[in-house]
Amino acid sequence: MTGELREAIKGVQKRVEATDRVVAERGERTNVVAQLTGADYISLAALFVGWGSALLFLRGEPNWALLVMFGAFLLDKLDGWYARRAGVSSPFGRRVDSFIDIFAYLVPGALLYHVAVAPNDLASLVVGFLVLSFGGLRLIRHSDEGFGADGETSYYHGTTVVHTNLVVVANYFLVVLVGPWNGWLASLLVAAACPLMISDYKAYKTDVSHALAGLGAVAAAALALALEWGYL
Repeated sequence: MTGELREAIKGVQKRVEATDRVVAERGERTNVVAQLTGADYISLAALFVGWGSALLFLRGEPNWALLVMFGAFLLDKLDGWYARRAGVSSPFGRRVDSFIDIFAYLVPGALLYHVAVAPNDLASLVVGFLVLSFGGLRLIRHSDEGFGADGETSYYHGTTVVHTNLVVVANYFLVVLVGPWNGWLASLLVAAACPLMISDYKAYKTDVSHALAGLGAVAAAALALALEWGYL
């Protein structure tokens, strides 16, 4: 064995040993379950219900899926209320909430578009990707930055995944109930809404905005039931 080869092998061994030491230093890992609070368990319930809505979309039951999805919405709002009331808000909880939002808002929204709105599979591929990618980036940014603040009023950076989901829901009802509206027009509107989630738009957290979102969900639930039961 030449001296150069021997030195090369020793260099590799040193790097491997250094890597082993780094891993050993990181031996302590976060006990995720131990960090979960009551608010986080409510978030996990929202995940369960959101996944149920996704399965109903895949079974071709968009109206019932919408009703279940709104149940996930309610649980998602409840976890934030509980966290503030119990004083358990934390960066960890914000990351849990952002993870759950993927399955409470983005996945059901993309599936609703795919099942009941998209004019073809290519449009579904593109628009569904935009919903999931921009929505995911928006949630990552929120987990990293948190809320902005103007005085005593906090705001989200960019439109929220709730806004985008409601755009998809509105277009579903437009396609079903309004003759001139079609999947292509809906696709353009949904696609245009997606980049707004990572914009610098300030979506303020106010009682009025929450009330409007709640009224929108109630109206959409009523429309879904009316469609399902044949009243429309």
